[in-house]
Amino acid sequence: MVVATPTTNRVLPFRTGGFATLAQGLDYAARGETGCNFYSPRGELEVALSYRELRERALDLAARLPSARLRRGDRVAIVAETTPDFLIFFFACQYAGMIPVPLPLCVNFGGREAYAGRLHGMLMAAGARAAVGPDDLVDALRIAAARTAVAQVGTPAEFYALPTSLAALQPLHAHEPCYIQYSSGSTSFPRGVLVTQQAIAANARAIAEEGIALRPGDRCVSWLPLYHDMGLVGCCLTPVMTQITVDYLASTSFARRPLVWLKLMSGNRGTISFAPTFGFELCARRAANASLDGLDLRHWRVAGIGGEMIRPAALDEFAQRFAGAGFDPAAFVPSYGLAEATLAVTFAPLGKGVRLDVVERGDALERGRRAVPVAAETGRRTRAFVRCGQAMPGYAVEIRDERNRPLPDRRIGRVCIQGPSLMTGYYRNPEATAAVTTVDGWLDTGDLGYLVDGELIVTGRNKDLIIFSGRNIWPQDIEWAVEQVPGVRRNDVAAFAVTGDDDREKVVVVVEVRGGLDADGLSALRREIAATVHRVAGIDAEIVLAPPRSLHFTTSGKLSRAAARQSYLEGGIRDLGDTAAVEPTAGTDEPPRLAAAG
Repeated sequence: MVVATPTTNRVLPFRTGGFATLAQGLDYAARGETGCNFYSPRGELEVALSYRELRERALDLAARLPSARLRRGDRVAIVAETTPDFLIFFFACQYAGMIPVPLPLCVNFGGREAYAGRLHGMLMAAGARAAVGPDDLVDALRIAAARTAVAQVGTPAEFYALPTSLAALQPLHAHEPCYIQYSSGSTSFPRGVLVTQQAIAANARAIAEEGIALRPGDRCVSWLPLYHDMGLVGCCLTPVMTQITVDYLASTSFARRPLVWLKLMSGNRGTISFAPTFGFELCARRAANASLDGLDLRHWRVAGIGGEMIRPAALDEFAQRFAGAGFDPAAFVPSYGLAEATLAVTFAPLGKGVRLDVVERGDALERGRRAVPVAAETGRRTRAFVRCGQAMPGYAVEIRDERNRPLPDRRIGRVCIQGPSLMTGYYRNPEATAAVTTVDGWLDTGDLGYLVDGELIVTGRNKDLIIFSGRNIWPQDIEWAVEQVPGVRRNDVAAFAVTGDDDREKVVVVVEVRGGLDADGLSALRREIAATVHRVAGIDAEIVLAPPRSLHFTTSGKLSRAAARQSYLEGGIRDLGDTAAVEPTAGTDEPPRLAAAG
């Protein structure tokens, strides 16, 4: 019988810092009994891996990697399944002086061929010398590795079977790289963020001490993918650096049975777990027809939210749905971060829940880029944004205009950051690095937002912003409103702007249609969506009713509006038309197209 690792160590003192490298952090954690647990899609414990065993197996593998013709400093690409193998390979690289490159799973890539093509680009960009993947994906990985620098591709078992080298191990030092993290790539091919040992040590400590105030007795539960920064840093590496036990559920398992996440939180008395808004939303929806008997969420003290724009209404629904199970909405902790900062930059205060900043819609917001506060009960048109908290100590956030000048509170502009965990640059891509670095050395995140009393409020992506007749329109406002139209599902809408033949900009709203509708049904749906867009944004938009899976999503599960726009311009998104019937899909409980949170 498999027994999960304990929540606390009996003798080993709890530490949140003082480690210069990931290897040092694991060395210390291995002196205790805590570790990682991996669960089946139905929530059954399959593997318990203590940090002690993780270190032993990583050291054993590290001594074998030179037999794969690998040298110190080489990049090793690892398909990041939520399994013990990924952690073993990741830390084996730390001990062997090699740089791991987590690769995404085959999700949201439009088939095996497209997936192999995406991996090929990553392997090329990273200059990887070896690649490892599970049995069911290793063939695609071999195809991807063709015409690259990769010398050996194999399954974990094949690497474990390599002979042991007699050469002494040379772990990565504090001044050296740690891993290459691919960003989501919302508008372009994903770029590799080179994360250093100093950056991960600084960010993990800041998260633990300033962000969520980790303490003995905390236990993390995560379904976030390990190739995304929130899953890797927030729910894997930070726990290792703080000796915290983690209970893992694969992202695909969560997508099919989201309530298993909450059952693990309940059964294991989890205290820490993060998710993007859609994770909470999916649970609330599934709970409508499920029994919550025996579910106990009273121990959940940090329900972190990040990875996408935060939708307060969805969180309210989750809190109401699970109030009977003891969930406290004060546990919600909005945050802001990105891979280019390793992970976290700001956290909302603990124990305060979701706090909103309600501002007036109209010219001030849409033309003047000013967030004018207004009481919701005045009856005026308003927009509510979530406060994501202040920058952690040692970090700084400024809002800047297009000329790089700092803006005062409540002026919307570019979110720029500084801090000890910022990337040194995109790996082997100085042009991309220069494009996001200001003249005075700050990181331009590509996000838009404003400050209120030192707290960051994110309003959207700069590159996704729709500018129509001189007005700034956030595509999320349109998408969220259209999602409320009967027959439209969450995450099935994309709004963007294109320039027409007359050099005028027009707004396009693509909506995936999943039900069996005849021509009259399609026409009625199109009219209702158009009316909704006009009511919310005051504009006439082109409504495209598209087949399922027409939209594109990044490796972190975020909608890629840029990819949707490009596909539309190239004729890749087909409008079903008023006369075509839509073939029904396999039910309304189709798993969401997610790869992460983040």
